Amino acid sequence: MRSVKRMDDNYDVAIIGGGITGTALAYILSKYTTIKKIVLIEKCSSIAQVNSRTSSNSQTLHFGDIETNYTKEKAVIVRDGAQMVKRFVEQHRAINQKLYRKTKKMVIAVGSAECAQLEQRYAEIKQLFPKLQRLNNDAIAKIEPSLTEGRKEELLALCSDDGYAINYQKLAETFVCEGRAETLLNTTVKKITKSDTYHIETERGIIDAAVIVVSAGAYSLHFAQMLGYGKEYALFPCAGDFYYGKNLLKNKVYTFQIKGIPFAAVHGDPDVEHPEITRFGPTALVVPWLEKRNILSALYLLPYLRWRTIKTLIKALKEKGLRKFILRNFRYYLPFGKYAYIKALRKIIPNLKGSDIKKDKTAGGLRPQVMDIVKQKLVMGEVKITGDNIIFNITPSPGASICLKNAEKDAIDIIRFFGKYKLNHEQLKKDLH
Repeated sequence: MRSVKRMDDNYDVAIIGGGITGTALAYILSKYTTIKKIVLIEKCSSIAQVNSRTSSNSQTLHFGDIETNYTKEKAVIVRDGAQMVKRFVEQHRAINQKLYRKTKKMVIAVGSAECAQLEQRYAEIKQLFPKLQRLNNDAIAKIEPSLTEGRKEELLALCSDDGYAINYQKLAETFVCEGRAETLLNTTVKKITKSDTYHIETERGIIDAAVIVVSAGAYSLHFAQMLGYGKEYALFPCAGDFYYGKNLLKNKVYTFQIKGIPFAAVHGDPDVEHPEITRFGPTALVVPWLEKRNILSALYLLPYLRWRTIKTLIKALKEKGLRKFILRNFRYYLPFGKYAYIKALRKIIPNLKGSDIKKDKTAGGLRPQVMDIVKQKLVMGEVKITGDNIIFNITPSPGASICLKNAEKDAIDIIRFFGKYKLNHEQLKKDLH
C-alpha cells in the first residue's frame, strides 16, 4: 500500500472512505479500467477501521439463502453479488490466509408458526439455491447438537455447506494492495465544493478530482446534502454490539428474521480469526451519532432533525414489528440486560446460561439505516445517490457482501461520466462472475 503526502495534485477519480465499499471500487477501477489517476482518501491511520473492521460486523458473506427477511428478488441480487466476493477470496487465499473461513450456515425456525413460514420460504427459493438442505430436529442435532438439547419446540432449518466467514478488514486491505490507487491515510475530509472540477478540502490541504465517489458510511449522506443531493433522506442510526462465549457453536446459525425489518435477528457464529470463540449478535440500539465510539459524530446528525424526519420516525415506529424489535433491544442495554438477551439467545441454544457469555466491549459497529422522509418509510438496503460526476454510497448490510457488484456498477457510471476511458467487461466477467 502506497501512502502519498502531496495534496496539490489533480486526480481523475477520488474515492472518499477506505472501508470495504471504497476499497472494492478502488480495486475494480485499478484492475479493469483505463482510468489513470485514482486516489483513495481515508481519515484513519489504516484501512477499514470503522464498520469494516473485523470486530465491527457479523463477518458473514450473505447470499440470500438463509436471510428470511429478503424478498426473492433481493435474494437473487445478493446471491449474484456475493458470488463475486466468493471468487475473489478463493483466488487470493494463497496471498492472505486470513481472508475467510468455510463453514456450514443455517437458519432455524422455532415453533409451528415459524416452521410453517420457513417451509413456505424454502418452496420459494429452493430453485435459486439447489444445494440448500431442509433439516428436521434429528438432522440438526447431528450438525449442531446444542440447538436441540433441552428443546421442547418443533424445529426446522435450512442449511448450506457453502457458508463463508469473511474478514472484511483483511479483504479491504487486499483490495488496496492488489490495486494501483494512491492512498492518503490520516486525511479527514472537511468540505467538498465544485467549480470546473471538484475540490476536496482536508485538514492537510486541497485535493482536486474530476469525479468523486463518497463511500463513507453514514457520513456519505452528510456530504451529499452539503452539495444539494439526497435532501429526501435522513438517517436512523443503530449501534450494534456482540456477546461472546467459548466453543458454543461450530457453524453460523441465524434465527428466523422478520419481513419488513431491515435489521438482523440474533445469530451466533464462530469468529473468523478465532473459531473457538462464538459471537452472538448484533443487538440494535437507536443512537444519536453516526459512528460507534465517536460521540462527536452526533454533530453531523443535527441537520437531519427536521419535522419530516421526526414524522417519518414516528410512522415507522407505529409498525408493531419494528416497535417491538426496538423496545426489546433497548432492554438489552439496561442493568442486567445480558440476562434479557440470554432469553433471545436461547432460541438458538436452549440450555445457554448467563455465565456462558460476556459482552465484547471492543466490538460492534453502526448501521447507517436510511429513511425516506418524502415517502415516510425506512429504506430496505443500500442507497446510491448519483449527481454531476459524483456518487454517494450509503451501504448498510448486505453492502459488504455485494461490494464488488456495487463497485462494478459505480465503475460503469464513472466511465459514462468521462466518456473517454474504458472498462474491460470481458476480463472482469472472466475473473469474478
